[in-house]
Amino acid sequence: MKLQVKLALYNTLTKVAIILFTGLLILLSIEKISYNHIELRLENDKEQTLKNLSSSEISSILGDKKAYTDYNILKEEFITITQTKYNPEITREVKFTTETRDFDKYTQTYRILTHRLNFNGHTYILHIGVAIESVEELKSIIKKFTIVVLVIALVLTLISDLVFTKFLLAPFYKIIDRKLIKVNDPMNFDYQKIKTTTQDFELLDDSISSLMKKISNLFILEKQFIANVSHELLTPISIISSRLENILLHEELSEGSENKMHASLKTLNRLKSIINSLLLISKVENNQYDKADMVMIAAVVMEIQEELEDRIEERQLTFSNNLKYIYTIKGNRPLMHTLLFNLINNAIKYNNAGGAIIISDELKEGIYKVIISDTGTGMDKKQIENAFNRFEKLDTDEKESYGLGLAIVKSITTFHDIKVQINSVKGEGTTVTLIFNVPNPNLIAA
Repeated sequence: MKLQVKLALYNTLTKVAIILFTGLLILLSIEKISYNHIELRLENDKEQTLKNLSSSEISSILGDKKAYTDYNILKEEFITITQTKYNPEITREVKFTTETRDFDKYTQTYRILTHRLNFNGHTYILHIGVAIESVEELKSIIKKFTIVVLVIALVLTLISDLVFTKFLLAPFYKIIDRKLIKVNDPMNFDYQKIKTTTQDFELLDDSISSLMKKISNLFILEKQFIANVSHELLTPISIISSRLENILLHEELSEGSENKMHASLKTLNRLKSIINSLLLISKVENNQYDKADMVMIAAVVMEIQEELEDRIEERQLTFSNNLKYIYTIKGNRPLMHTLLFNLINNAIKYNNAGGAIIISDELKEGIYKVIISDTGTGMDKKQIENAFNRFEKLDTDEKESYGLGLAIVKSITTFHDIKVQINSVKGEGTTVTLIFNVPNPNLIAA
């Protein structure tokens, strides 16, 4: 989830919680205030009633039933006086209750004041009630209003927060996109500052630019080192090789000395090959190659098949080129040739005599795959995990292998944004799959 969405959700949920708490507080406060107001009104009605009450009035009101009840026309208020058993120790206590009373067609809820009093040798119970329907209606209105306000606030808050955070974080996303995601080569880094008034983003921008400056300097030093290594190591090796070859051609040597010379030349050639491989990997990883060529995969495979035809026949292998699609990738042709050459050469080197090599392809959902399969010795799980490590030999008995072929493959595929997968069963064979992202599948013709 993006930071922008997280901030918007946090702000929205916080405001929703505040609105809910405020609405609940208002409901509780209104109920309490309303009840306090009603009880104060009932107290005043009680005082007025007792103030104007006389024994003759009580007798005329109660009559023979010893009880009196009076409702106003809307049944919103009532007063009852009931004579009960005389109790000389009674105190003038007041109690408030909420009760429901049934009428012919409806039910009404009242807040009722109950007061016991002694008057002229008699004990009476006074009930004064006021309907609280208005309070409940007010609470219901507030509930509905709170819900409406909550929904509106939720929508408006979410929209406003998304718009504001998008505006606020726009410089941050520009920094991430322009100075991190789209940067493949530190040498082409854009040091132009992103416009922003937020100090944190300015600090981030400056820190990334400073870091990239250091990385660029390190890349320059590494390129210089590679150039120096290429000159300081390969040149002496070439000179020594030439001298040894001249000695073999012009000097009369014993058979033992000649064998030692050939062994030394072989060692020098091996060292030269290792240095060239390491330099190739380093140059590829440092983006010292361009990607300006339109490379047709099928054509490169045909070239390699012709180059390795003698080795294929020597080992009596069956080579099947089953490529169905004509796929062209924009990249570096010599590197793509090296990539496919190493994979096909491995399929020959680690195959069984009389085995088979099958090269096929498939196109599905914008993904183009080149599949190189062999019926060779195969690899176990540990060998597959370490296959792309430098100096990791797949076969320890293979003297001509330096363990750099698949390391070169990995660096070239990474350089061209190609995924590589290895599936293998020990004793049955190996399948290497190159996976290309195809932006426009219509460009591939069958």
